[in-house]
Amino acid sequence: MRGVVDPRVIGVALLLCAAAAPLRAQTASEIPAAVNAVAPLNQHSGSEADTAEPFDLTQVIQQPTGPPPTPRHTGIKAMVKGLVTDVEHLPSRENLLWAGVGGGVALAVHPLDDDVNHKLVGNNTARNIFKAGEILGELGTLLGSASGIYAFGRLKDKPRVSHVGMDLIQSLAISEGLTQTLKYTTRRERPDHSSRNSFPSGHAADTFAFATALERHLGWRYSVPAYVLSSYVALSRLPANRHWLSDAVFGASVGIIAGRTVTSREAHPFPVAVTYIPGGAMVMYVR
Repeated sequence: MRGVVDPRVIGVALLLCAAAAPLRAQTASEIPAAVNAVAPLNQHSGSEADTAEPFDLTQVIQQPTGPPPTPRHTGIKAMVKGLVTDVEHLPSRENLLWAGVGGGVALAVHPLDDDVNHKLVGNNTARNIFKAGEILGELGTLLGSASGIYAFGRLKDKPRVSHVGMDLIQSLAISEGLTQTLKYTTRRERPDHSSRNSFPSGHAADTFAFATALERHLGWRYSVPAYVLSSYVALSRLPANRHWLSDAVFGASVGIIAGRTVTSREAHPFPVAVTYIPGGAMVMYVR
């Protein structure tokens, strides 16, 4: 069986990730303006209305302007202050939407948990392919990489490099804080019955937090390998019999929330946004 879990578990997870999100007013820097305004359909009269050009979404989408600005200070003190600010920015409507997307997908794949587990556990091919995922997704591996980037930037007096390292470290810290809170709140049993802290996957959360922070600094072109690695690590937890599929799915959304929280609060809007549309929500990427 796939452990004692029902939809209420993911409901609790959504509430914890949201952290009373709607209570705080949003600013323009929190959510990119997907659609600023739509001109009235009756703006033109007569023949002009009949020959109006088709609506062009690119004319109303606010364009992001590159990586976040490098702060004046990237020392330990600035990092700690930034981490406190990150926690303050966790409650946001957009984070609630991302948690909703992750929770919805996790609920959708939840009925498949047993089937996927039975097909992958004991499969030697899957085990060999995904064996490296356990080490690559360990917090020590990711934190060591982030710390190395940060230290290199500081030693070589390259603030932009140390800024990347600083954001990576902060993203991992936020990811771990969210993940551990959820693990010991939901108390879902692991598929190998070793403990009751399966939901969500920490490996998935941390690697996706790492990739999301990199994406903010380097753009999609150079962050694709990081997302491929994150997906590999998340899937590696299944043949290892350490997580259910729904654990990995929601863990990925937790990581995205962590990485976005650290980087989206800076001056320029994040290029990927979730916005309301009539009858639901839409995930949108703007180049």
